[in-house]
Amino acid sequence: MKHVDLNSETLMANAIRVLAMDAVEVAKSGHPGMPMGMADVATVLFNRFITIDPSRPDWPNRDRFVLSAGHGSMLLYALHHLLGYDDMGMDQLRSFRQLGSRTAGHPEYGHAKGIEVTTGPLGQGIATAVGMALAERMGNARFGDICDHYTYVIAGDGCLMEGISHEAIDLAGHLCLGRLIVLWDDNKITIDGDTGLSTSTDQRARFAAAGWHVLSADGHHPTEIGDAISEARNDPRPSLIACRTVIGYGAPTKQGGHDVHGAPLGAEEIALARKALNWPYDPFEVPDPVYAAWARTAARGKAAREAWEARLDGSPVRAAFEVALAGDTAALDAAMTAYKAKLVAEAPKVATRKANEMALEVVNAALPFTIGGSADLTGSNLTRTRGMRSVTKDDFSGSYIHYGIREHGMAAAMNGIALHGLFKPYGGTFLAFADYCRPSIRLSALMGVPVTYVMTHDSIGLGEDGPTHQPVEHLASLRAIPNLTVIRPADAVETTEAWEIAMRSKTTPTMLVLSRQNLPTVRRAVGSVNRVAEGAYLLRDPAARAATLIATGSEVEIALAAADLLVGEGIEVAVISAPCFELFAARPAPERAALLGAAPRIGIEAAIRQGWGLFLRPEDAFVGMQGFGASAPATALYRHFGITAEAVAAQVKSMI
Repeated sequence: MKHVDLNSETLMANAIRVLAMDAVEVAKSGHPGMPMGMADVATVLFNRFITIDPSRPDWPNRDRFVLSAGHGSMLLYALHHLLGYDDMGMDQLRSFRQLGSRTAGHPEYGHAKGIEVTTGPLGQGIATAVGMALAERMGNARFGDICDHYTYVIAGDGCLMEGISHEAIDLAGHLCLGRLIVLWDDNKITIDGDTGLSTSTDQRARFAAAGWHVLSADGHHPTEIGDAISEARNDPRPSLIACRTVIGYGAPTKQGGHDVHGAPLGAEEIALARKALNWPYDPFEVPDPVYAAWARTAARGKAAREAWEARLDGSPVRAAFEVALAGDTAALDAAMTAYKAKLVAEAPKVATRKANEMALEVVNAALPFTIGGSADLTGSNLTRTRGMRSVTKDDFSGSYIHYGIREHGMAAAMNGIALHGLFKPYGGTFLAFADYCRPSIRLSALMGVPVTYVMTHDSIGLGEDGPTHQPVEHLASLRAIPNLTVIRPADAVETTEAWEIAMRSKTTPTMLVLSRQNLPTVRRAVGSVNRVAEGAYLLRDPAARAATLIATGSEVEIALAAADLLVGEGIEVAVISAPCFELFAARPAPERAALLGAAPRIGIEAAIRQGWGLFLRPEDAFVGMQGFGASAPATALYRHFGITAEAVAAQVKSMI
């Protein structure tokens, strides 16, 4: 390694410390302890190793840096300011945690350049980074040195204590993701006090047991830090570097204690810290030599980016790489049009989970950048199509990931794969277990990351597995998440259109909610318009309607059967399929009103009524679930809970 000016690195690190404490002090809120404690580690990482270019922060082969301990966001903002990101001027640091600033209390993806992922919920960063590192290996298997970079994580004790970290490190170790390096802020402090209050886990042993390469370093000794990172970069396993640090390093009377974790230091302590750090400058003042030192890091990254661009220009895989990077779905259009026509002609009676598999055959054949997977439920979710090979530690060229029984880890890893930029991931589990994925689903929606969640066994229709596996409240709770498109298709045609929506999405995650039981094809005509994209549409439209039946998924069949019963008694009703509440809500109010009409309405769904206010007025009726399910065959359960065509018909007659 070239000679490193340790004195310069000390000044570079101290700049991070003072900017962090100054910004937190002005905001009167924030977390100075971690940025001050990890400043030396971050300086060595960025000054000597990491390859990024602030002038082109999104270039595809950059190293990824994830601040999993997102409460220490001033570490990241200070780094970006010092490195010269053009959207991170000193005005942003002065506006830390203020409305409209880019410097939010926790790093927010899309709010400022160079923020790779939204972090805040502890453990999500390290788990998302596993997906990024996996995407790098899959990209490398396809594109060679065009995709050839590292993923670095700074994580704290909280990240490692959260349950999601167990799933993430297990998956990373199993797949031997050697380009993943986690720098653990081993300061032995949590909010309540010393870590000994709540844990006795030997983290080094835990990571080693999961197949990681484990090292230790004094987090305030640049040579040790640099040697450890060098060793980690040359090991084929993912690496954990336990960086022993002092929280709030530099604050002479507060460092090392839990009080410095999440509160301003105060003017008196800041003055003492400036003296201890030999920093004779005013608040938010950084001397030119420090800026110059950080500029050299940025220049090194720019040179690497330019060399990579030259390499890409002459690469035989350039065209394929750019198709993947663009996520171009044009090849899907004609294939899906032909496939939907085939479905209408054949009118299959299949579960929508099976229809999902059938549609995926078309999707995966047309798009080379889809990556599938399941949380050990492949045979139930039906997420693997013909020709898909498994991703293994010995062969990353496959396109199907066995996530294991790790719903938490799977959902976070899919966020990481999507954020990396080369692949469009989807993964499956049962809808009842969406609760295990919820924090990552919420972050998908918050970040605007187009992950596709395949949730099967969507109602009491799964039958004998009983109420633990029968989701009744999940649809309502998932529909409550902003910017999440939840689609519950009624048949194979709607399932296919749902996949069209998911694959074309750029800024919204999609959740497909699919049945275990077989369902008939209810759409008997298709045109150029994707009807699912309308959110809700008429399947039966009488000249004059006595009532309007509105159903989703497997209950559309019941609504149609009820309409048949009623027409035999001279009662005409309209039937609306409502596969996606969010897409319907996005339509203009006059369109929604015209579709729903003025007649009495009955909502039909094997779930609770909550969330149906989009379609139903207080005086309207709902045929569905009032509580949890039971263990029995599906047909018996639908009769037992009164979700039948006869019950719907009776409800209509009582209302008119």
